[in-house]
Amino acid sequence: MVNFKIIAIICSLFLISSSVFAQDDMLHLLDSVVTTKKSERTIATFKGSKIINAQTTETVKKGTMDFNVAHSFGNVGEQSNGGIHTLFGLDNIADVRIGFDFGITNDLTLGVGRSKQKELIDGLVKYRLLTQTTDNHIPFSLAIFGDMAYNPQQATIFYNGVDLTAFTPRAIQRFSYVSQLIIARKFNWRFSVELLPSFQYRNFILGTINPENGNIETNSLFSLGGGARLKLTNRFAIILDYYYTFSKYRQHNLNPSYFSPLGLGFEIDTGGHIFHLTFTNCSGIIENNYIPNTTDDWLKGGYKFGFNISRVFSLSGKRHKK
Repeated sequence: MVNFKIIAIICSLFLISSSVFAQDDMLHLLDSVVTTKKSERTIATFKGSKIINAQTTETVKKGTMDFNVAHSFGNVGEQSNGGIHTLFGLDNIADVRIGFDFGITNDLTLGVGRSKQKELIDGLVKYRLLTQTTDNHIPFSLAIFGDMAYNPQQATIFYNGVDLTAFTPRAIQRFSYVSQLIIARKFNWRFSVELLPSFQYRNFILGTINPENGNIETNSLFSLGGGARLKLTNRFAIILDYYYTFSKYRQHNLNPSYFSPLGLGFEIDTGGHIFHLTFTNCSGIIENNYIPNTTDDWLKGGYKFGFNISRVFSLSGKRHKK
């Protein structure tokens, strides 16, 4: 019940924010009429390619490379193996991902990365189909995102729980895939929201059964994500995102081993770097890991401190405006 309430709240942001920020939008539109006669693209709906866990509609500019590092420590709370003896999780590392994203065009990004958790090597593509305009001729931005990950772990780890003497391992079993539609709107310079209908497919699963309701784990998973960014100053913002997975096997009231991914954090823009200081119950950083495998409870201190750092480099020798 709580999860559906959170989804309802996220969806409602698209509706209520129009009235909450109506005055700012009206003034912005009036200014636009005075200063320009043409429709212009809305910029910086979000400041980076990700909020915390969730992707955004932002892409890397043509001819540039975004070098990004995402780091997640261990659980903060003592009930979740954190507490003072692990310096509230700082002694442990849940996951680290180093990635390189390349701007093929202003709307097309290709990227590669490697994660510590499960040793995943992934390749991603993001294409922005629509960009919101300042005159609301196009009222929202729309992008599609896809990620393919390969797990190179040793067979005894990857196939843990499987009798390998009666099973034929194949390389294709180590792949997993995520596809998303990202819908985002910037209501004014302070506030942006997005929704992310998502589909994931894993080529290999154990197929375990939830004894509480008899539902079996499935290769395919549907989920709905949401995210928001609220700027407090030109350099500082509050950010959050959330996912609900439509899996009967994972119903929390009948399977307490799984929880919905939830992230809260702060965004700091130094002018040359974008820092995200975050708290999330996800142990994995990429969608292939955290959507099906979030097992920590916020209410028991199962949230982790982390940070994301992004630095953009020009590959053409030309300077690009932010």
